[in-house]
Amino acid sequence: MPRLKSIYNKEIVSSLMSKLSLKNKHDVPKIDKIILNMGLGEDASDNKKLKACVEDISLIAGQKPIITKFKKSISNFKTRKGSNAGVKVTLRSQKMYEFLDRLVNIALPRIKDFRGLSSKGIDNSFNYSFGIKEHIIFPEVNFDKVDKIRGLDITIVMSSKSKKGTLELLKEFNLPINEKKN
Repeated sequence: MPRLKSIYNKEIVSSLMSKLSLKNKHDVPKIDKIILNMGLGEDASDNKKLKACVEDISLIAGQKPIITKFKKSISNFKTRKGSNAGVKVTLRSQKMYEFLDRLVNIALPRIKDFRGLSSKGIDNSFNYSFGIKEHIIFPEVNFDKVDKIRGLDITIVMSSKSKKGTLELLKEFNLPINEKKN
């Protein structure tokens, strides 16, 4: 069992029950899945660069990503229906907790001039999304072999029923949320 999952079961559930004044432990918010997305932009048509992106994100996530395709052709964005758009991977259960542990303890502290994540990343479904400008902050990626530094979108899907529940759960997992940052 991953370290973060055992901490969640032993400590975080009881802490959130008291903070959110919940009576049933099944009402406590939990993380369902984590989605990593890397858009490729103009590099999507180049198979060599696409393969490099697939390798980088598979090192970061620990599983092979899928290649996403455009659903519509839009001339202003120079996209064609069915052409490559990016790579995406969905993490669940143990890999999800292991990734979150590495993200909080290793990757985020390596960001230069980091002042915390914005609290405005919570959507209407009470999931949290944020972006990372450099995918090389993860120690799994070899900096010398990277041809281009790319961004990475991370979405944490939760079973929360309120914005407060989402924020409290993220703070219990030690995600550096800066509520003043807007």
